[in-house]
Amino acid sequence: MRVLVYPGSFDPVTNGHMDIIERASKICDKLIVAVLVNHSKTAAFTMEERIMMLKKAIGDRKNIEVHSFSGLLVDFMKSVNAKTIIKGLRAVSDFEYEMQMALLNRNLDNEIDTLFMMTSINNCFLSSSVVRELARIGAGIEDYVPHSIAPFIYEKFKKAGAE
Repeated sequence: MRVLVYPGSFDPVTNGHMDIIERASKICDKLIVAVLVNHSKTAAFTMEERIMMLKKAIGDRKNIEVHSFSGLLVDFMKSVNAKTIIKGLRAVSDFEYEMQMALLNRNLDNEIDTLFMMTSINNCFLSSSVVRELARIGAGIEDYVPHSIAPFIYEKFKKAGAE
């Protein structure tokens, strides 16, 4: 069984992420979307919220699972019996960082490969931080996130603004 792992913070999931998820799920038997516990960043959404949004956006696609993990990605890969990491690239600047991470992961476990997938042209400018900033000021995000989660994102930032 060919298992791919698509790691990220997904804070929140965007249409760019969904583009990679949908395309990657077509080239494997199982795609695991792995939500990273990143202690160096303060997430806008809790782990539970990020997982909920991903599951809602993914729907009932049978070959896609959502998991969370902390620690080394290569250790998570071993725990789910996966050998290939999928990473989405928007621009050359993404490639430089992701190449370093791919080489590090390969050095930590020489059985791990990284597959890079270019995002579609419609999403090359899109990031979770852009979506968060738009939502924070009450601007439209419907074109940038799955429609099923946009109301939740607005509500989260509306509550945060009221506090």
